[in-house]
Amino acid sequence: MSVTPSLSRVSSDEPYILKEEAQMNRTMIGDLPAKVGEEVRVCGWTQTVRNQKKMQFLVLRDRSGLAQAVNERRGDQIENIINSLTPESAVVVTGQVVASPQVKIGGLEIVVKNIEIMSLAETPLPIDENTAMDGRLDWRFIDLRRPKNLLIFEVQTEFELALREYWNIMSFIEMHSPKFMGGASESGAELFRVDYFGGNAYLAQSPQFYKQMAMAAGFDRVFEIGPVFRANPSMTSRHDTEFTSVDVEIAWINSHHDVMDFEARWIQYAMMQVKKVYGEKILRLCGLEVEVPVLPFPKVTMKEAHVILGQMGHKVEREGGDLDPKGERMLAQHIKEKYGHDFVFVTDYPISGRPFYHMRYPDAPDTTKSFDLIYRGLEVTTGAQREHRYDILLNQVKEKGIPPESIQYYLNFFRFGCPPHGGYGFGLTRLLMMLLGFQNVREVTYLYRGINRLSP
Repeated sequence: MSVTPSLSRVSSDEPYILKEEAQMNRTMIGDLPAKVGEEVRVCGWTQTVRNQKKMQFLVLRDRSGLAQAVNERRGDQIENIINSLTPESAVVVTGQVVASPQVKIGGLEIVVKNIEIMSLAETPLPIDENTAMDGRLDWRFIDLRRPKNLLIFEVQTEFELALREYWNIMSFIEMHSPKFMGGASESGAELFRVDYFGGNAYLAQSPQFYKQMAMAAGFDRVFEIGPVFRANPSMTSRHDTEFTSVDVEIAWINSHHDVMDFEARWIQYAMMQVKKVYGEKILRLCGLEVEVPVLPFPKVTMKEAHVILGQMGHKVEREGGDLDPKGERMLAQHIKEKYGHDFVFVTDYPISGRPFYHMRYPDAPDTTKSFDLIYRGLEVTTGAQREHRYDILLNQVKEKGIPPESIQYYLNFFRFGCPPHGGYGFGLTRLLMMLLGFQNVREVTYLYRGINRLSP
């Protein structure tokens, strides 16, 4: 599993690749520098409108950037249309691109020949730069028009594309697991119960059981990107009730270290692609350098983490020995200072804080072959080697107080030959939050769901 992927993206000059803009006779603002002297048709929003005695100026915005359009006042229909414009109106402007070094936005402008109002925005807008987060979430479609917010989802798209590229290189199979379940896939404490034809069903907390089913089916390596649901009443900056989980499971491993080492290479590859495509834009809009992590990622056991934190003056009081948020941040600070690294794997959690299906050390049965990955002080991954031996797994189910008959369909996966395997669940929104310098998962989620929010 030490393959270093090397691939080239499909060239955009190949026929029929991403030509929809040209087919619509539309020019993106980002392409205007190559169109000087040509007539273009730009579709976008009016960011600002400025009327002077002899001239009118518009700042137009589309997803690729900003451009200035200019119109000389002649008392004609174009002047009247521009006079009627409001901020955030959807317009189509046709005109000639001319070089204007004095123009701060791109050193060019569009001399307007025609303008059409496709949709006039009401005024005033319901939100502005000073609106609190809840208010911005109420009007999320307007909030998302801000270039920094658009960048979140451009980066998310690139990151997911890179993850898929790496999976493809490594011969992974994509799976789509059901989101209605007859029982818990993790613990029963955070389940959403729904009416299911007169009976009860539950929204999936994780595709965990079905990833393991794929191992028993001989798929070897699988991934899924999909929604998961947690009835978690927390109101913290890191929690939500519905989020996108990125899940991986790998068969025929020797230990959980194989899984961690795979994840490190996978993340490194994706971060390289994000930096290549969006590094400059992230620096400009977020003020942050994309740091591509070096290999290997640092690893500390849970016991070592507690010693480090104790030396830093912090004692973790959490039940089960798991790190608290302050402990995660302090450990990340220690790792950054000692190794210059933004990532750290914390390994070997006690059984009290881990699910029944995590494998335990034979010489230390109170400790699991498990891990969390912390990025810049925030947990972004939980993973482990799974217990694949039926008799041992059955005993661990009983130890956790789970009636075996309630998950017999799952236990059956291990009765007819199942390979050693392990995997992880990766929180995409959490990584985006830390990568781009946001403070809350609400800001990097397209439409956030929490205990007090079910709309829009």
